[in-house]
Amino acid sequence: MSKQLKFAAIGLDHRHIYGQSAHMQAVGADFVAWWTQGDPGTLDGFDKRFPGVPRVSDRRTILEDPDIDLILIASIPSDRAALAIEAMEHGKDVMVDKPGCTTLEQLEDIKACTERTGRIWSVDFSERFEVACVTKAAELVQAGAIGDVIQTVGLGPHRLNRHTRPSWFFEKQHYGGIICDIASHQIDQFLFFTGSSDAQITMASAGNYANPGDPGLQDFGELALRSGKAHGYIRVDWYTPDGLPTWGDGRLTILGTEGYIELRKYVDVARSETTDHLILVNGDRCEHIDASDAGYPYFANLARDIEERTETAMPQAHCFKVMELGLKAQALADRQIAETSP
Repeated sequence: MSKQLKFAAIGLDHRHIYGQSAHMQAVGADFVAWWTQGDPGTLDGFDKRFPGVPRVSDRRTILEDPDIDLILIASIPSDRAALAIEAMEHGKDVMVDKPGCTTLEQLEDIKACTERTGRIWSVDFSERFEVACVTKAAELVQAGAIGDVIQTVGLGPHRLNRHTRPSWFFEKQHYGGIICDIASHQIDQFLFFTGSSDAQITMASAGNYANPGDPGLQDFGELALRSGKAHGYIRVDWYTPDGLPTWGDGRLTILGTEGYIELRKYVDVARSETTDHLILVNGDRCEHIDASDAGYPYFANLARDIEERTETAMPQAHCFKVMELGLKAQALADRQIAETSP
């Protein structure tokens, strides 16, 4: 890059800001400032990871600084769209934690803003961009190792960790619903690995089965998608038991016409507590691959896109489509809940 990219963070309500910030630093970007409303409960961990980065009392200090190129946002999900639009209108590119927005109206406002300003609005779908075995799977699929991809099955179990969760986590109007939130990861991976630019939601449902004292929480969700070339199934939940040594046994199976890949992203349950397990089976290979060194190209590509005004990290249309499908699937699930409620 011709100059060092400078970035700042606005809204530290979700711990995903740690990964967003650390990965940008790892590609040489300079973390110059941050702002958040009050004390969201993430600050101790943030200060330990990023000592010396100054906090500002007014986010306009960041927005009006002409040397800052990129704004990272991990605020309360329902606030992310407004903060992103504000940043783009001040000439900044934006990387938002997922979900990038919580309503279709917000998404339309974001689309209009990117068209008006020419800025980048990118959602860090961390279950692809911050998982090395997904990088390796993409390389294998591109090389034709399993033929044409015709289905993905994405599983996103999470641990509730109730004692660490703020009040907004249990309020659907703030987090958007479990499909809008967690399943956006798996929708992203379906579109990416199948090479689909659009899809039809053929089924979506959600519910609260284990947390009746929190009526705003959806602790289970599922959906099915179909594009012109492939099918997908997604299941997400907040049921990860305490016996698992990590927060969730996230998996992705990629089925091709000549083989398949299974990713055991965060643990190989009951076998290994290490991450990034890739299993490849095709006509002449049946093997386990340690993919932990495959890297995270999204962040370097985004830095380059900011300088060169390209779309190598993620096409803008893809980012919009992921959130559109997530929001539409969430709406379908919510309608079914309403229709079946006593």
